Amino acid sequence: MNQIERIEKLSDVFGASGFEDDVAEFVRSQLPEYDTVQDHMRNVRCEKDAHSDKPRVMLDSHLDEVGLIVQAIRPDGTMKFLRLGGISPSSLPANSFLIKTDKGTFVPAVVAAKPPHFMSAADRNKPLDPDDMILDCGSTSAQETMALGIHIGSPAVPDVVCRYDQKRDLFFGKAFDCRIGVAAEIETLKRMYQKELPCALSACFSAQEEVGERGVRANAAALKPDVMICFEGCPADDTFSPDYMIQAAIGKGPMLRHMDVSMITNWRLQKFALDTARNLGIPVQESVRSGGGTNGAAVNTQFGVPAIVIGIPVRYIHSSNCFVKYCDYENAVRLACALLERLDKAAVESF
Repeated sequence: MNQIERIEKLSDVFGASGFEDDVAEFVRSQLPEYDTVQDHMRNVRCEKDAHSDKPRVMLDSHLDEVGLIVQAIRPDGTMKFLRLGGISPSSLPANSFLIKTDKGTFVPAVVAAKPPHFMSAADRNKPLDPDDMILDCGSTSAQETMALGIHIGSPAVPDVVCRYDQKRDLFFGKAFDCRIGVAAEIETLKRMYQKELPCALSACFSAQEEVGERGVRANAAALKPDVMICFEGCPADDTFSPDYMIQAAIGKGPMLRHMDVSMITNWRLQKFALDTARNLGIPVQESVRSGGGTNGAAVNTQFGVPAIVIGIPVRYIHSSNCFVKYCDYENAVRLACALLERLDKAAVESF
């Protein structure tokens, strides 16, 4: 499987927060050269030079994607739902979802709000609220819905098939937060497998990031890193921001984040990464964010580990339809590989 096919598959595979089984198994299938392990959260981990005295550098990306979970089934067969992760209410109505049943099958459904024909004046002026929406799989009774294998707790993700436009170097699909990061981590591991590195390489693919950075805490406790490199699908800002505020445009390289609401990046590690990129001619962007958070913050603040976020810009993350550029993915891999080749004991101690 080539890299483009892998990215397409990662975008398509089902993996709502808490239901990462399918994507975890796919990741393991892509790393036959490593001895991967999987825990009960569906975190995936692997190590290289685990017993050496080299500084331990941990790669991370998260497996899960934003989605929905069935809260209740109504008598007419439609469903009340809650959001898994931060999906904007404005992106929900009229979007198609796939519900995973207890039979392992998938049932198409649509998020529906009250049609305008039936809205009162008060309804029309009311802000969109997911509590006023339903998930509809075309059933006419609760019994029909349940006969499909749908029940309280059934998860759902957007029903979107990934497409790649080679002429435009552009992917269109779902779940690039953080499946494009997962793809970059897999490729980094493959390129580094035969390399003699100055650091002991470990890697984790973490569950349940979108609902509170839960899985990565278990991974950090198990791998005990000295430094962390966190891959992310980060929100591109090039379609809504004024020119002087654009810090994560697609096609301009990965984004290195100085700060968000969860972490102020270790400036020494950040400078090390920026200097490495510039010396090698790898295009990068820098950002200071007033929102957002990553697995890097969870490890940095709980374990005191210096962490850096290599963000691959994605337009319209946390929605059903996203764009990402292959060149940004490739430059994220190039940067991660260059850092791993330079993170020796002296460099790590300097952070």
